[in-house]
Amino acid sequence: MKYSCSVCGAAGPQPLLNIKGVDYWRCNTCMATIMDPGQWLSAEMEYEQYLIHENSPADGGYRKFLSRLATPLLKNLVPGQNGLDYGCGPVPVLAQMLTEKGQNMSSFDPFFFPDQELLSGQYDFITCTETIEHFHNPGKEFNLFERMLKPGGWLALMTCFQTDDTRFSSWHYRRDPTHVVFYRETTLRHIARILGWSCKIPGKDIALMQKPKNI
Repeated sequence: MKYSCSVCGAAGPQPLLNIKGVDYWRCNTCMATIMDPGQWLSAEMEYEQYLIHENSPADGGYRKFLSRLATPLLKNLVPGQNGLDYGCGPVPVLAQMLTEKGQNMSSFDPFFFPDQELLSGQYDFITCTETIEHFHNPGKEFNLFERMLKPGGWLALMTCFQTDDTRFSSWHYRRDPTHVVFYRETTLRHIARILGWSCKIPGKDIALMQKPKNI
């Protein structure tokens, strides 16, 4: 990989594994694992994969799953704040859940809710559930979040943290062909340091980052 890490910008990611013809690279600075860009799905094939997902507001199990992020986030918010559910998919269930708790929500998704005007807004918090692993250019996306968040604002992330490399080839998360970047807890803490934010891990596969109030 001759170019820099798409997550943190460091030079020289190194070959990690080839799994059934798919190459993965490791950034030794932020410890992200990155699928070779030449092997990403086309936009059309990616969209078809997302249509397979069946996430309903009436699904109690799915709401419980999302509450793993919503519950710790809400402890840091007051009612009536403005939030953006970024990468919400075809059905913005999390946005609905947060609206029910008194928050003012907007939803953006490049395939299903592609209102670019929302990306010019300013928000008290941004949520990304099962989204950042799809980013083709994570560094660019995190810089966008930095511009959209108000001082003191929160970025709430949910993604399966990678742990043991020996299990990577059989890991269910890797087998989703739309997942192109895999983050460790240390990766997310490194991103926060680059941005000058705080980062806490309130539960498994959850990260809450806060932009400083004095910016």
